[in-house]
Amino acid sequence: MSEEIKDLAEINVQAVLEALLFIAPGPVTPAQLAEVMEIPVEQVDRELHALGDSYYQNRGLRLQFHGGRVQLTTAPELAPLAEKFLGLDVTARLSRAALEALSIIAYRQPVTRPEIDSVRGVNSDGVLKSLLNKGLVQEVGRAEAPGRPILYGTTTEFLQHFGLDSLQKLPPLSLEESTESGETPGLLKD
Repeated sequence: MSEEIKDLAEINVQAVLEALLFIAPGPVTPAQLAEVMEIPVEQVDRELHALGDSYYQNRGLRLQFHGGRVQLTTAPELAPLAEKFLGLDVTARLSRAALEALSIIAYRQPVTRPEIDSVRGVNSDGVLKSLLNKGLVQEVGRAEAPGRPILYGTTTEFLQHFGLDSLQKLPPLSLEESTESGETPGLLKD
C-alpha cells in the first residue's frame, strides 16, 4: 500500500468517495473507486449507499446509480435554480408520444423498436430518433432474433431528467391503474 493510501486510512471513507465522485468526469464503477482506494468493492458499495442515504437529509446533492455505475448529481428539486445559474434553457418538455415510448423503454429495457411499436400501436421511429438525440435512450445491443434488431435502454440523462437516483425508483406498475385508464392489462408487464 502506498504512503498516500496509508494516510487515507485516517480519513473517512465516505469523504474520499465524495471527493472522487466530485472530480470524476462522469459515472464510475464501484470497482474503479475500490481500485483507487485499495479497499474491497463490497466496502465501497456499502459506503456509497450510506453516503447516498445521507444526501437525502436536506442536502443539495444525490448519488445516482445506473448500469452498475454511480455519479454525484444535483438534487432534482434544485434543477430550476441550477439551470438558471448556468444560464440553461428550462428543461424541454416531452411530447405524449415520447413519454409513452420512454416509459415502455424504462420499464421493459432492453427492448426493440418493434416491441415498442407493438405496445404503442403505432410506428415509433420518429419518437425513438428524438429520444436518442436528447440522450434519454441509447442503443444497448442487438437482440438474438431474426434481423438482429437494436435493443434500447435508458441513460443516466434519463434519470437526471426525471430526478431519479436509479431505475429502482421508478413508480411500480399496477394492473388496477392500467385497467381503470382503459388500457389492456399486462401490456407493459410480462
